[in-house]
Amino acid sequence: MFENRNIRLFYLKTYRKTKDFLLSAKSREFFVFLFFFVVAAGFWLLQTLNNDYETEFSVPVKLRNVPDDVVLISEPASEVRVRVKDKGTVLLNYMLGKSFYPLVIDFEEYKRTESNHVRIYSSQYQKKISAQLNASTQLLSMKPDTLEYYYSTGASKKVPVALQGKVSAGMQYYLPDTVFTPDSVWVYASSDILDTITKAYTQPIVLENISDTLQRQVVLSARRGTKFVPASVSLMLPVDIYTEKTVEVSLQGVNFPPDKALRVFPSKIKITFQIGLSRFRQVTADDFHLHVSYAELLDLGTDKYTVKLEDCPEGVSHVRFNPEQVDFLIEQITDDASY
Repeated sequence: MFENRNIRLFYLKTYRKTKDFLLSAKSREFFVFLFFFVVAAGFWLLQTLNNDYETEFSVPVKLRNVPDDVVLISEPASEVRVRVKDKGTVLLNYMLGKSFYPLVIDFEEYKRTESNHVRIYSSQYQKKISAQLNASTQLLSMKPDTLEYYYSTGASKKVPVALQGKVSAGMQYYLPDTVFTPDSVWVYASSDILDTITKAYTQPIVLENISDTLQRQVVLSARRGTKFVPASVSLMLPVDIYTEKTVEVSLQGVNFPPDKALRVFPSKIKITFQIGLSRFRQVTADDFHLHVSYAELLDLGTDKYTVKLEDCPEGVSHVRFNPEQVDFLIEQITDDASY
């Protein structure tokens, strides 16, 4: 209540001061001066804009209808700088409201059968630019005065897409796969260059601490004289979370003589490992193989064997054994038939 009262008093005080100022003689003099100043400035601006001036504008250049098997060795300039002369009012309209349409070059129109070098002189596209100008506007110059480009019709082959850069998952997460759509693209180039290309690499990518599935469009890195179709692909990085799992596996003896057998204590070893949650049920004890050869046990010189994993299933990491060492005994097998 107290704060509302203070706000009201402040508002009334400010209102009275403003009202007193606006009704005072000094205030009237100030507004009269301001009015004539604005009028004078307006007349000065109109007089100034009625003079002739020169300025420069940019007209974008686009090359279209380029066939897939055509490789641009050098592209035409991306813009044409146009210098014009006209009244200031017209030039101001260009700067504030006028947007120039791109100067479109149709590849098929200028295609050369005897040469792979195209030259388009300013006289050939001057009309397209003049059509966008006012009738009073004088076109003084265009830079560059010649648009040119080189191209070649290359051989082609299909190559797989590969990631260039570094991607990593955050804590307790991992990236089980890198998925490109499409997973391969067509590359066009001259025969000598084409032989050296085995993959279509993306432009360098750095993505770290990813904690959720990510999808984005990436551009392929084409060197000079090569062309990928399509020029970009969709990249998906599926993210999975790690979880722990434990299975029991027996240690198996291999290459034992027929009259020898391996006895291990304990008989089964617990293997604890990290695996992605999506593959938790897929990886079982049957995917792990603990083998030891007869010759290796003879060379130990002790009755303890340190457990080793022969091969690790895909996606499994941080493998631990319990116990890490086992007692073993090579047992002689008795032939019951001799009794």
